[in-house]
Amino acid sequence: MKPEFIQQLKEIVGTAHVLTSDEDRIQYGRDWTRTPGKAGAVVLPKSTLEVSKILKLCTEFKNPVIPSGGRTGLAGAITATEKDLALNLSRMNQIQEVDTLGRTVRVQAGATTQALHEHCEKVGLTWPIDLAAKGTSEIGGNLSTNAGGVRVIRYGMARRWVSAIQAVLISGEVIELNQGLEKNNTGYDLLQLLIGSEGTLAVITEATLRLCPPPIHSRVFLFSLRDYNALRFLYENVRKAPFTLTSFEFFSVKCLEQVEQKLGRKCRLGNRGSFLALIDVEVPPYPQEREKMDEWLSELVSGTEIEDGMAADSSADQTAVWGLREGITESLQLSGLVRKYDLCVPVQKCAEFLIQAEELYRKLQVRSDLFVFGHFGDGSPHLNFLNSGNLDPDTFHKEINRYEKELYPLLKSFNGSVSAEHGVGVLKKNWVMYSRTPAELELYRAIKRAFDPDYLLNPGKIIDLTDVS
Repeated sequence: MKPEFIQQLKEIVGTAHVLTSDEDRIQYGRDWTRTPGKAGAVVLPKSTLEVSKILKLCTEFKNPVIPSGGRTGLAGAITATEKDLALNLSRMNQIQEVDTLGRTVRVQAGATTQALHEHCEKVGLTWPIDLAAKGTSEIGGNLSTNAGGVRVIRYGMARRWVSAIQAVLISGEVIELNQGLEKNNTGYDLLQLLIGSEGTLAVITEATLRLCPPPIHSRVFLFSLRDYNALRFLYENVRKAPFTLTSFEFFSVKCLEQVEQKLGRKCRLGNRGSFLALIDVEVPPYPQEREKMDEWLSELVSGTEIEDGMAADSSADQTAVWGLREGITESLQLSGLVRKYDLCVPVQKCAEFLIQAEELYRKLQVRSDLFVFGHFGDGSPHLNFLNSGNLDPDTFHKEINRYEKELYPLLKSFNGSVSAEHGVGVLKKNWVMYSRTPAELELYRAIKRAFDPDYLLNPGKIIDLTDVS
């Protein structure tokens, strides 16, 4: 990286906000997957104007640039090399006053999801995208990956809750997409194109987000189940029940034990079975409705399919139950090297897919511990492999690669996707063809050329350098 390039970066943002130590370059050059990365330098802008100047400078010097935020990604989408400038937007964390009439709020890309939630709660509204990493994940990353989270059944993905986006092109030009309009039927929707593009087309710096009232009354249930077929049975019964389903999460008892051991959290269920299902529902605030739900719960638990069940009604109990699910990723990160698979299959096929995926794991005798959890209600299971033994990193990855080579063909046979919500990054780009047709991939290349002809924005993500001429 040329000294004059570094000097001009310092002139844009100030010397204190250009980082060049080995520690900083590694920290900002990778995400939660620990995919090896080390940026050439790190720059921390405070405004869209500074981002514009930085990207214009990158174009002038033909220097690749990797946009990032909270770095909680799980696909290696911010993995950097020493040729790359890491452009981190965490200092751009301002949230404007909520428009309570229009139910929108303007927010900079570096604001955390949790800070946004807390800001909007003061006026009785919320941005309904809820993630386990909400305390660290940032809005720019949420939009760049089209984040989902634990309430997709009820609210959908992040793109549904975006009214406008401000972004900077690699040339430094600032574009404002949609202007916060409810209706704007004037051709191609570039706003939606940028959402989910993982920083490969432009850098999102601000957004106007749509808001809604949070559930006034909710109930949380935790069930223990003996197998995947029981999980499907429970889901079918929940879908038939007369209440609004917000979340249907599941996790293996191995995941629960990991959370208890590493984070000190406890589960009150007596009989734990093999799997647990967490259900969050919205209910009318009437005693008779609560009684109906209690009867439904009692009838379910009395059958042969469900091992045990409990209701969490107080705020403290609900937080404790959700803590079991939301602590899984953190507990695994504390235990060693992890390989993650964020998959999606049709909901009606999810149980059968998981049965076959575990059979494949046993058949191949993969030398690692498998932890299964995820969003059963929208067909999005997460398969996590933990290197809990004495394998060196290279051997561990070779083991998982053996499994991966047979997992993705299995996934394709279920008409599934290699990425439900974490994105493609570097970890899944070689498998995108299992979820996209050749015609779609050629359109990807054409779009990339149009936005980024010199291939400077987040190179090596989604499509390879060899795909762009």
